[in-house]
Amino acid sequence: DKDNLINRTLFEKGILHGERVDYDDFVLEGGSIESDGRGTILTTSMCLMAPHRNQPMTKEQIEQTLKERLCARKIIWLDHGQLIGDDTDGHIDTIVRMCPNNTLLYVGCDDENDPQYADFKALEQQLKDVTDADGNSYRLLKLPMPDAIYDDGDRLPATYANFLILNGAVIVPTYNQEAKDARALEVVAEAFPGYDIIAIDSRTIVHQHGSIHCLTMQYPKEMYL
Repeated sequence: DKDNLINRTLFEKGILHGERVDYDDFVLEGGSIESDGRGTILTTSMCLMAPHRNQPMTKEQIEQTLKERLCARKIIWLDHGQLIGDDTDGHIDTIVRMCPNNTLLYVGCDDENDPQYADFKALEQQLKDVTDADGNSYRLLKLPMPDAIYDDGDRLPATYANFLILNGAVIVPTYNQEAKDARALEVVAEAFPGYDIIAIDSRTIVHQHGSIHCLTMQYPKEMYL
């Protein structure tokens, strides 16, 4: 209810414009979808098809709802890449992000001893075959998988993909892992030419099972005037 109150208040204060519509009949968090702004929506079947979300809706019904309400032309469903310790049912913003110039940043796993290895290899393979709403293939850039971080024996869902895009900057989570942190920052910089790349140590944040993008919200600048 408090989440829904944000948009209602912004609309009533004249900060947001347009027609106000209530969609209280559909469960959809910001972290569960990515958009390129040109008609393509990226999501995961693990999340949107989770039994406690929008069931008994079928996949086709969910896809049609997304297209209608988000004015989208194509929905890309990914079926792999759920991080161990994730409590979001597989939010897309923890594994794959849409970037400028038809680029996808995705989390890869090269350690065959990591129990996530096979799942993330399957994700990588699936990404090679996806195209946007206009039929264009994506440029793929791979982020490293952070070394495992544990809390009382439970693995936490550490990921470099949970970054925040600002006007002119990208804030990237890091985990005090020198080589992998540096590589992640290099890859993000390659995906966002001309942006300032800002590293934020997120070891404390990940103990709440999220990272930078999970704990932020975008507010219109008029709210601060």
